[in-house]
Amino acid sequence: MSAPGAVVFAYHNVGARGLRVLAAHGIDVRLVVTHADDPAETLWFERVSDVAGDLALPWIAPDDANAADVVARVAALAPDFLFSFYYRRMLGAPMLATARRGALNVHGSLLPKYRGRAPVNWAILMGERETGATLHDMTVKPDAGGIVDQQAVPILPDDTAKEVFDKVTLAAEIVLDRSLPALVAGTAPRRVNDLAAGSYFGGRRPEDGRIDWSWPAQRVHDLVRAVAPPYPGAYCDLGGVRLAVWRTRRIAACPPGAPKTPGVFVADGTTYARCGDGRCLAILAAAIDGVTADAYRIARCVGAPVGR
Repeated sequence: MSAPGAVVFAYHNVGARGLRVLAAHGIDVRLVVTHADDPAETLWFERVSDVAGDLALPWIAPDDANAADVVARVAALAPDFLFSFYYRRMLGAPMLATARRGALNVHGSLLPKYRGRAPVNWAILMGERETGATLHDMTVKPDAGGIVDQQAVPILPDDTAKEVFDKVTLAAEIVLDRSLPALVAGTAPRRVNDLAAGSYFGGRRPEDGRIDWSWPAQRVHDLVRAVAPPYPGAYCDLGGVRLAVWRTRRIAACPPGAPKTPGVFVADGTTYARCGDGRCLAILAAAIDGVTADAYRIARCVGAPVGR
């Protein structure tokens, strides 16, 4: 019996690992569709085109995967399956219809929660203690198809988005590896993806990382870790310069001499911030104009109050 054929739409680390799982299961990957790298984006993740090259797989990076010529090329390959692994564009009905046995996507949340864009970042922002990866059928509506399988991972209280994304990447690999035999055999179960019980979130922009120190400390802490590098990062403007806040820690009590109003201050050689609920955060890592800054540079450059 010949191996089932697939066309794979993939990007990022989940895409790279997904390709390797398909190869390990002997899937006949007839084409990989990926994205051209954005020169304005920091490439901290593995390039799918490199993995395709390592596996001797043909690949393309079209501007529009739903263009008629791309759909025709995929249709001519007569794939049994389409797979989407962190591909950044929705696939339209004509493309989905090229898959004779099914079109499946790996999404970085426990659907139906956190449908849409940036699911890992949003889960951290919302204070979740768990997320994961879901393998599900693709439909023209985002993240709405029947659920094949899921794998949960924990979000620890100080985990950054990169740390959680690494866990989600492994979860995606596990769920795909576990589900492929049943998908190939045609016995994979489906369960209802109850959208009414879930949530949908849109994309995030760098400017969404602006900190408002009048927020509660937990909300600020969650924002900082949700957008910490290699993501664009959280920031505030102080004294005419931009302070990037890369890592914070919740502390039991504010240090002696802490200002009563929300904002950044320095005490005993450590940078802190008082938040709107009266609690303080220790700022463990920060930068000014992209250069790492210690507490005394922050105090000199931004005129932050210095506690005694």
